[in-house]
Amino acid sequence: MGDTPHLLLVDDERSIREPLAQYLTRQGFRVTQAGDAESARSRLAAYAIDLAIVDIMMPGEDGLSLCRHLAATSDTPVILLTAKAEETDRIVGLEMGADDYVVKPFSPRELAARIKVVLRRTQGAGVRQHAPESGSYAFAGWVLKSGERALVDREGVSVALSTGEFALLLALVTRPRQVLTRDQLLDLTQGREAAAFDRAVDNQVSRLRRKIEAEVAQDQREIDRLRGEQRQRDQQRHLPGEAARPDPQSRVTSAANV
Repeated sequence: MGDTPHLLLVDDERSIREPLAQYLTRQGFRVTQAGDAESARSRLAAYAIDLAIVDIMMPGEDGLSLCRHLAATSDTPVILLTAKAEETDRIVGLEMGADDYVVKPFSPRELAARIKVVLRRTQGAGVRQHAPESGSYAFAGWVLKSGERALVDREGVSVALSTGEFALLLALVTRPRQVLTRDQLLDLTQGREAAAFDRAVDNQVSRLRRKIEAEVAQDQREIDRLRGEQRQRDQQRHLPGEAARPDPQSRVTSAANV
């Protein structure tokens, strides 16, 4: 990120997008606009974007799909613009990797404050002070490669992490067997100035648990399947009511005694 943070503002409503872009420009940001997800993708390829502001409800490819693409292909943080009634979309967006959200109608001043918080969290001390240039941390079948900012499962497959998720996981794996409070996690990943928006760390914890525990659950399902198959084979060997087959040696012995 340079001296002037470069924002990508994605909203299909020009009446919202253009005045908001003008306001953010006055606040010291460089703003590139996009009216849909396709235009946003081309601008992401053309510019070094420090943060994307994405409206969820757009024609064609929606904001959730674009958020998923960003989380999977880059470290660009995302703030979602959502309708007040669409709680499900907000939750899904956070699970897909969004760093924060703002509910419409919103104050441009509030959005600017949240942008600054997310940028400090993702581009500042939260990541850089706690991320060594290289190093790997193994836990529960996973490996966090801090130099590459990658989480890899036991099959060598990388799992996408948002910038906030990476900072949180790094804070945890570098402090094994320590119980960390929410305030401590905020200090380690976001800085005290982010305390007003502390729901972000709760969302990141939930998303990390889903991603990590999904692998554990898959392993447990495989174990349960193998156990079930073994039990079934054992039961087939001892089916109830099955007549015991006579021992040929016992028949020979009986005949000799006649």
